[in-house]
Amino acid sequence: MSTTTTELAQPVSATLKLRPAEEMDKKKDEVEPYRYAHLLPHFSQDHYPPLTPFEHVDPGQRALSHSNPRSFLENATLVELTPNLGSEVHGVNLAELSNDARDQLALEVARRGVVVFRDQQDFIDRGPEFYKAWGSHFGRLHIHPTSGHPEGYPEVHLVYRDANSTFNFEYDDSITTTFWHSDVSYELQPPGLTTFFLLAQPTTGGDTLFTSQVSTLKKLSPQFVAFLRTLKALHSGVEQADFSRTGRRGGIVRREPVENVHPVVRRHPVTGEEALYVNRQFTRRIVGLKREESESILKFLFDHIDKSADNQARVKWQPNTVVLWDNRITAHSAVVDYKNSGERRHGARITPQAEKPIGPEELDLSS
Repeated sequence: MSTTTTELAQPVSATLKLRPAEEMDKKKDEVEPYRYAHLLPHFSQDHYPPLTPFEHVDPGQRALSHSNPRSFLENATLVELTPNLGSEVHGVNLAELSNDARDQLALEVARRGVVVFRDQQDFIDRGPEFYKAWGSHFGRLHIHPTSGHPEGYPEVHLVYRDANSTFNFEYDDSITTTFWHSDVSYELQPPGLTTFFLLAQPTTGGDTLFTSQVSTLKKLSPQFVAFLRTLKALHSGVEQADFSRTGRRGGIVRREPVENVHPVVRRHPVTGEEALYVNRQFTRRIVGLKREESESILKFLFDHIDKSADNQARVKWQPNTVVLWDNRITAHSAVVDYKNSGERRHGARITPQAEKPIGPEELDLSS
């Protein structure tokens, strides 16, 4: 357990004598033990071999054959965050969903991009063994090469910042903390449906931004989209690994970084929707183009993603909120606007991998 995350009580002078009333006030002010201390970041020295390919069967595909693929929402209250991206759900206990309902959930997230579930303390308090079983329903669990995890549970990726420390992938020499990305897109088989929740959060701030990569693509002219469909881009994990090798974020690299080439436009295997698949954090260059050509196109696409507020949704965290999103058709960014408060933000992510990204001409939906 990392000692840097421990919060120490302020020292009290040994010569100070407190009257009974003052002693009572002091007890009230004492900090209670942190409820989720067992889930604080741990940085094991374990090393893992390269990931191997596997066959991914998307659970959302199974839901298409259900008589009512949205039956798990029958008694829920839904509010759309925006017309094209995101829904907020009340009245569903994720921890009690059957396997069929989890399949339907995967389909709903694929269609809406992001789904926010409130009042999920039951889910959060079931602990890391439950998190692993939950995530395994949706795909092979990814072990992050550089992040902290609860001791003994490398499959649970943690984000963490408090007044004294941060174990996140953050740069201080930028005018903004907005850094759009699709999680670990450098993997041969990047994540699909992802589950994330906060165990502790600042009083205000620390929101998460999402953007629809389906909508960002649709905003572009048909001629330009046709050109993008012919392109592939290199996604790299090298910079993230080098960041940790400097001693930041825990200083651990458990698996050597990889680079993989993915289509610039990918298709979702269940919905068939096309989505832009580049992101500022991990996409490095477009294969086959001269350097200046690649840089010009990527800068245009990154700026388009950054500035298109009409494609975006903002999730404001409340206690016991669980958010699920589909990394194949969305990008997201944390908002680190709470630094000066010194408050803790402690999140856990369960990250199942999905299929190797499918290019525009590679998916047969006729069957």
